[in-house]
Order: sequence, then C-alpha cells, then structure tokens
Amino acid sequence: MKEKVLLLHGWGGSDYPHWQSWLAGEIAKDYGCVCFPLLDNPHFPSKNRQMRQVKGFLEEFKPHTVICHSLANVIWFHLCNAKVIPTVERLLLVSPPSPQCDIENIRKFFPYAFPKNLHAKEAMLVTSTDDPYLTTQEASELQMALGIPMKVLENAGHINEKSGYGSWSWVLEWVKSK
Repeated sequence: MKEKVLLLHGWGGSDYPHWQSWLAGEIAKDYGCVCFPLLDNPHFPSKNRQMRQVKGFLEEFKPHTVICHSLANVIWFHLCNAKVIPTVERLLLVSPPSPQCDIENIRKFFPYAFPKNLHAKEAMLVTSTDDPYLTTQEASELQMALGIPMKVLENAGHINEKSGYGSWSWVLEWVKSK
C-alpha cells in the first residue's frame, strides 16, 4: 500500500478497541503509511484549535485518503467551508452527527453548513439506521446535499466499539481498494 491514510477521530477519541485504532494497526502491519493523531483535548475540544490541527496534518502529512469519524466530519465540513484545505484523493465520512447536535461539550461545533466542495476527488458517507446522533432522514438529507454515495449499515449504532465495531473488515478493504 503506497497511499498515506489520515484517520481523524471524533469527540473523546477512538482508543482501542475502536475500529479506527484497529484500522491504524492493520495499515501499519502491511507497512502502510498511516497518521492517527490524538486531537487536542478530545473530551473538551476547541473547534478552532482542532481545525488548525487538522489543517496542519493535511499540510505536513499530505494524505491521499482521509477517514473521519463522528465529530471529525464536522471539523472537515468547517474546513471545507472555509476553503483552507487541499484536495485529497479519497474521503470516508463515517457517522457524522446531526447539524443540530446540542451536546454541551461540543456545542460550538454546531450548527454546520453542508459544504459545496468536500475537497476530495472521491468521497463516501457511511451511516447507520439507528445512530443516536443522526436520524435516517438527516443522513439522507446530508447525502443528497453532498452528492456522494452512502453506505447504510443496519442497526450499527454510532459505528464504534460500543456497537461492535472494533475490527471492521469492510473499511480495511475500502482502504486497500486503491
């Protein structure tokens, strides 16, 4: 695998046994190039600080593929709307929260506007039928606004370790498919 993969976690991080930590290990086992940084203060994040961090990782690491989970999608959307990031080859948006999310610790990230340009040559949205942070209706609206394909997982919750996504072979195959 010659691609560089940047994994961006959501609120609170994606420590083991989350699928993102598993994926980072699987990519590294195949001598792949992966960057899986811990974003600043993940339990009490600052929108501006995390946006600056992600922008810095994009400029320094220069990934081909970016995989966002949860709140990282919102950071990506804000960066796209600010038009301050380079275009990547592939983007995977997993379990974005509702644009109207009202959780106290992350309320400054919301609402967000759907970006007109995802700064990716290829992108896909992955959602679940029972995500507590995004209804199926909101997922459909997001998918239509972004104009990208959507994979919907049945009863997969927030697609994290709590809903059984420690190892996730589909995402590894998606990464290796290029």
